[in-house]
Amino acid sequence: MIRLLLFERTMAITAVIVGAGHRALTYASYAEQHPDELKIVGMADPNDLRRQQTGDRFDIPDGRRFETAEALASVPQFADCVINGTMDHQHVETSLPLLAAGYDLLLEKPFATGIEEMWSLVEAARSNNRKVMICHVLRYAPFYYRIRERVAAGEIGRVINVQTVEHVSYHHMAVGFVRGKWNSKDRCHSGMLMAKCCHDLDLIMWMKSGVRPVAVSSFGTNTQFRPEMAPKGAGERCLVDCEIETDCLYSARKHYIDHPKRWSFYVWDSLEHIEAPTIEDKVASLEGGNPYGRCVWKCDNDVVDHQSVAINFEDGCTATHNMVGGTARPSRSIHLIGTEGEIHGVLEDQSFCVRHIDPRPGHEYSEDRIDLNESGDVHGAFGGHCGGDLRLAKDFVDLVSGGEPSLACTRIEDSVYGHLTGFLAEESREESRVVQIDA
Repeated sequence: MIRLLLFERTMAITAVIVGAGHRALTYASYAEQHPDELKIVGMADPNDLRRQQTGDRFDIPDGRRFETAEALASVPQFADCVINGTMDHQHVETSLPLLAAGYDLLLEKPFATGIEEMWSLVEAARSNNRKVMICHVLRYAPFYYRIRERVAAGEIGRVINVQTVEHVSYHHMAVGFVRGKWNSKDRCHSGMLMAKCCHDLDLIMWMKSGVRPVAVSSFGTNTQFRPEMAPKGAGERCLVDCEIETDCLYSARKHYIDHPKRWSFYVWDSLEHIEAPTIEDKVASLEGGNPYGRCVWKCDNDVVDHQSVAINFEDGCTATHNMVGGTARPSRSIHLIGTEGEIHGVLEDQSFCVRHIDPRPGHEYSEDRIDLNESGDVHGAFGGHCGGDLRLAKDFVDLVSGGEPSLACTRIEDSVYGHLTGFLAEESREESRVVQIDA
């Protein structure tokens, strides 16, 4: 009864957006659907147009529209928390002054790009006694949440092996990791493993319930999207000098003109000053300086297009993650094997099976199939990431309000093992050696 009284919400939580990009605005949209629970009262972004657009969207007073996180932190605290959706390499530098200023924090993943700055942010959260929640949204997708519930209930015994796989579709690979803003470690300070598979490494750690990883090894390269792999006749820009554009599977016209809404928040950011850009505007952009108009084989990308990771845990459990970019169908799958059963499923199918040994004559195993498509809430009002986005936003609001952390809640301490494993997996890949994990 006491806990329920402590959790009772008497007024909306107030929040400030820092970095008014796609991810932060997605979480902030919870305020539009649930104004009695969350209210956006300020923002910080160096882009003049985004400050205007986001400020107007949430009716933010001019005096609370800042250019930087530092400027925001320099004035007396006027909100409960911050939704930080800046780029990977900006997470720590923007978060440190906000924590010192007294704000709780919802922070996009990966929350750091290296081990030293990771620990600096963990220590800042502790020393300032602030709540910091990391945006591992797939924990909130009903698919993974229900699998975790069964693991936590002991349905398959002690987990002794975890296998996760992510297939990154050809158009996602091209837009994010070949032509786009995550295509170079020099630019975003994260390799593809952490930029794309931070979710998967977190899921592995979540399924292991805090058991410490002790060693990791990894292999991976960029084998596809290289100049020497370009087909004969390929130009520098798809719509300018390419002889094979009409037949090319990676044509910028096919990806971004024929699919005008897919990845629009990345591809057309240079046109955001135009209220309703026409097809002609978009074609001219791809012909000009828009990086998404480049040939996928002739970009400045240096991240891998496939990578495999092997992890050893303190209790003897092993885990693998395989990421492959350029596939026809995007998919994530998971297979957990325990001492008393196993769970296997594919996220995009929204179903999984729980299997147990059945030694009876005429039997081999029993199988319980769970189909989440029947629930009706996989997407709908709960947004992207298979229903995870706004469930995460709600859980953060509840946490800041004083509620108990949910089963999925990823406070910064809960995210350390996944990040540490990812950083050291990249070290293993680059140095071709097994790396011990000391934490």
